[in-house]
Amino acid sequence: MSEYFHSVRLIENRCKGCVICAKRCPTEAIRIRGGQSQIIEARCIDCGECIRRCPAHAKTAVTESLDDLNQYKFNIALPAPTLYAQFAPDIRIDTILSALMEIGFDDIFEVAQGAEIVSLAIKDYLKSSAVSFPIISSACPAVVRLIQVKFPELIDNLVPIDAPTEVAGRVARARASRKHGIHPDEIGIWFITPCPAKMTAVKQPLGSEKSNITGAIGISEVYGRLLKAVQDVPAGVERRHASWVGVNWAISGGESLAVGIDKQLIVHEINNVNDILEQVALGKLAGVNYIEALACAGGCIGGPLTIQNRFVAEVNMKLRAENMKAEDTAKGRVPLQEYRESALGANERRAIEPRPILRLDEDIFKAMYKVEVMEKTLQQLPGLDCGSCGSPNCKALAEDIAQGKASSTDCVFKLRERVRDLAKEMIDLAEKLPPSLDKDSS
Repeated sequence: MSEYFHSVRLIENRCKGCVICAKRCPTEAIRIRGGQSQIIEARCIDCGECIRRCPAHAKTAVTESLDDLNQYKFNIALPAPTLYAQFAPDIRIDTILSALMEIGFDDIFEVAQGAEIVSLAIKDYLKSSAVSFPIISSACPAVVRLIQVKFPELIDNLVPIDAPTEVAGRVARARASRKHGIHPDEIGIWFITPCPAKMTAVKQPLGSEKSNITGAIGISEVYGRLLKAVQDVPAGVERRHASWVGVNWAISGGESLAVGIDKQLIVHEINNVNDILEQVALGKLAGVNYIEALACAGGCIGGPLTIQNRFVAEVNMKLRAENMKAEDTAKGRVPLQEYRESALGANERRAIEPRPILRLDEDIFKAMYKVEVMEKTLQQLPGLDCGSCGSPNCKALAEDIAQGKASSTDCVFKLRERVRDLAKEMIDLAEKLPPSLDKDSS
């Protein structure tokens, strides 16, 4: 496997060479060169912002498909709570889970169950004396990678607990192996994902050597088949085990509500998250204890691999949560109250390593020289951050020039100045005569 795996890919024949994706990328991972978008792998965090913003639909996310289930003896679907928001509230979760069985899965384990376990684990972690405030949620892989590449000094502030998806995968595999007598390696664990960052987290895990998930299948990949399958599910089937507490993680604020911590800050949409993390790095959020940070607008319901409009999806989730609370109260059900430490896989965790992107060169002296070139170049650029040069802003262009990947005339304003100077020089040269003919030279 290469050093970096990325789910977000470019469809070259669709790219028009506009700079929208480059200007919206939170890590400045995109350049426009030769009339096409180019992704700098070391900077990309697979947040999917370019997928959302590209008017030509030239960005896409590569995930697995239902055909990949044939590689395993037993297949378990891990539906994200966001999947439920793609359907009207009158379609019960039990029906949606049964539909997943209809399209090829052998069993279901809700990620919302993993969210309930993680919520309890975070509550226990908050009692630890080793907590570094403000605590930053580690549930969103795009946010964790953003911290890796831009704010490595905040890694110690991340919650040192696996994301609900990983916890759900670990528990689901162990249960299926015991129940059916199947070797764990013969069990396929498939996350039904709303975003490409989860696919990347499967291939290159965060905080562990190997992911508990076999692969990720986009919600958009299975939605059409599920929509047909739900119509054939008989009434009265019961498959739901998660409570509204875990299901509510799909929308912004759901995690904080489940954890129940005071002085929390909820931020969603990756560029907003970037701004808040800058504030944390500068020490300006000393009064905040917990930061729920989500890369997608509105939370996971705004993921680029979803189908439903996120505002409609949010209404669906809120109505669904209310119905679930009423139903559980009537039946005497309560949210999860305890969990097993084995579900967290603490012995499998490893430190999250920084992936700094601002290093200009391995050689310190060359790096210092490039910094000087950057500063001088930046002073000469117009500072308009128009993106016409193919770099997202003037600072990025100055860096590209220092790295030898661009020139000052890539800036249309500097190019115009150069052309004007050349034109003036040509006019001056045209008016000059050879000394033998120039009477004024004597």
